[in-house]
Amino acid sequence: MADVIQLLPEYLANQIAAGEVVQRPASAVKELLENAVDAGATQVQLIVKDAGKQLVQVVDNGAGMSPTDARMSLERHATSKIRTTDDLFRIRTLGFRGEALASIAAVAQVELRTKQRDQDTGTLLLVEGSQITSQQPTACPDGTSISVKNLFFNVPARRNFLKSNAVEMRHILDEFQHVALANPQITFSLFQNDLEVFNLPAGKLSQRIVSLLGNGYKEQLAACEEVTPFLSVKGFIGKPESAKKSRGDQFFFVNNRFIRSAYLNHAVLTAYEGLLPKDTHPFYVLFLDLDPKAIDINVHPTKTEIKFEDEKTVYAIVRAAVKQSLGLHNMAPSLDFEGDVNFAPIQPLRTSANQKNPFTDDFRPDALASAASQAATPSPRDTRPSGARSEAYERQLPPRPTEQAKRELEEFYKSLSKVSVPDVEHEATAVGVPVPSASALTAAAAPFLVTAPSAAVPSAPELPLRESSASSGNKVLQVHGQYLLVAVKSGLMLLDQAAARERILYEQYAHTLERETGASQTLLFPRTITFSPQDFAILREVEEALRSLGFRFTDFGKHTIAVEGIPVDVPARDEKELLEGLIEQFRTHAGPIKLDRREQMARALARRVAAAAAGARLSDTEMTTLVDKLFACQVPGYTPDGRRTLVMLELSQIQEFFRKA
Repeated sequence: MADVIQLLPEYLANQIAAGEVVQRPASAVKELLENAVDAGATQVQLIVKDAGKQLVQVVDNGAGMSPTDARMSLERHATSKIRTTDDLFRIRTLGFRGEALASIAAVAQVELRTKQRDQDTGTLLLVEGSQITSQQPTACPDGTSISVKNLFFNVPARRNFLKSNAVEMRHILDEFQHVALANPQITFSLFQNDLEVFNLPAGKLSQRIVSLLGNGYKEQLAACEEVTPFLSVKGFIGKPESAKKSRGDQFFFVNNRFIRSAYLNHAVLTAYEGLLPKDTHPFYVLFLDLDPKAIDINVHPTKTEIKFEDEKTVYAIVRAAVKQSLGLHNMAPSLDFEGDVNFAPIQPLRTSANQKNPFTDDFRPDALASAASQAATPSPRDTRPSGARSEAYERQLPPRPTEQAKRELEEFYKSLSKVSVPDVEHEATAVGVPVPSASALTAAAAPFLVTAPSAAVPSAPELPLRESSASSGNKVLQVHGQYLLVAVKSGLMLLDQAAARERILYEQYAHTLERETGASQTLLFPRTITFSPQDFAILREVEEALRSLGFRFTDFGKHTIAVEGIPVDVPARDEKELLEGLIEQFRTHAGPIKLDRREQMARALARRVAAAAAGARLSDTEMTTLVDKLFACQVPGYTPDGRRTLVMLELSQIQEFFRKA
């Protein structure tokens, strides 16, 4: 049998390697920027055209290369940073495997100009698909300039899989941001299609953060530092009030290399426990420095995932550092030992028109009328005559109940007595199907209901269950502001209020996007919103879908828009939070299949709006309408991402609850 194993041709081996190293234009940006930093540059310029598809150029004033080194840099596994095996355990540079330039040159047309400081002339190399077509002396400044043109020109399939310019530019901005944050001592600039996007002078880390992420962080930074013999943690965290719906502004650097680590992110979130609003994410830029022997950075081709030798210790130190910073800047909860909790003022639940201002010092609510009446009558223990009481003591007592207050309380308790167990025997239709009488359901549903207290026993007016009677006689009950209970032929149906709303809104938005005629409600005053460069790139990416849904906005400066209108069914509350939430869901969307951009937007907006209304107490009409709209949907049983909107509780299951054990 003939031999079948043979060595791959050099050009093919380089293309295979390029598949791991160069996935998109941003991959080339990362490798070239890191090489510029390793070369000792103090000024680095990034020039991008057509989101990197046409041109990615990095110009630095670093050490430069000799003619021989320039040619060797394009060979596979050629590096100046590794000599022996021991060097692998002392790596502190960014690039070290010697594959970057060779991989880039395998799938692009590369022009390399480089010159050392002590040389009169430099070197010009032209490479196309791993083949060096020209090498000659040239006049050029000190340092290196590498131009990557027509990426994937010889791999059409790979080029066809590149995303839109907005998506690719967002990835380029991410890589630029990582390198710029890690090296505030270097001046960085970024030009996109001949327009300057960033010009970052060398300075302190805090200045670099503000320059990159916006002036909104100027007053929100808190220094974080913890130094131990094993690990040092330095950087900045954001104050809790600066937390955002999007999680993009979170950065870990280990030995000055950007990494992603859900494990360390959990350590930070644990330190913020109890300080952040729901579904928000804190800002942080944290640098971890430890012995290179204690980590393995070569577990992923992009080197953004690393392994720690002692993960638990790293976790504990990071958490302690963040928690200490929050405490030092008075952002962590603390006990107030000065205040007397026994004499905290009691605020009324409601006030009538003729009552005093509840914010004045002499205000005493009429709700304490009964307590006042008892306090005015001397108890057996109080043997002093009434005249012996001090004037200060008298002032502490609430006033006697007024006739109006008594009437209000009586009317309130009478209204409670009108609430009764719903008549589940009435024939109704839950989903458009007639429901016969089911007297057994009365006993089954009774434990879930709250009957009114007697007028003599006060009770909180906030009931955990509400009853709605539809026009057809159908009974709908709201349980704890989260679920709806509906009597059906076979038993009881329990609906998740938020999930049902999400399904309804999703189908509504999907239909709107198909027609591209989303109605908009105009805001009384336009709201300006400033985004980070990454979030602004995503906004541009989904702008068409947003406008189809009914969002109206115009450019209002760098990375800033003025929101003039929002979809008609979206509450006009916090447009910034809504858009940030949409961007975050669009950024982190992941699923087994690739979804159309409009599909993603419909899902994201439906989830955001449904979440904003979670826990709301619904009126009778709203409860009935929600049930009717859900069963008018094409897929009423599930949310767009597969969560259940309802469950059925069969009559036999209900009866089983009450059988003798």
